[in-house]
Amino acid sequence: MEQEFYRGLAHRVRTIAERADPFTRRRLLDLAERYDARGGQALRSPPERPLPLPRTTPVTSIFSGPGET
Repeated sequence: MEQEFYRGLAHRVRTIAERADPFTRRRLLDLAERYDARGGQALRSPPERPLPLPRTTPVTSIFSGPGET
């Protein structure tokens, strides 16, 4: 009975993760894996593509330059 409960939680968390942003999705999938482990079933999802690295230089603004009126 407890195994079914945790499997159900893992399924619900994965469903929510499908609609989440990449950072939240990764955390939700990790949570689902922990629920699977408690439910006696350790499924490992395929690794996701890593997030791109942040820019090191700021984006130039189209409004930079002499003042416009």
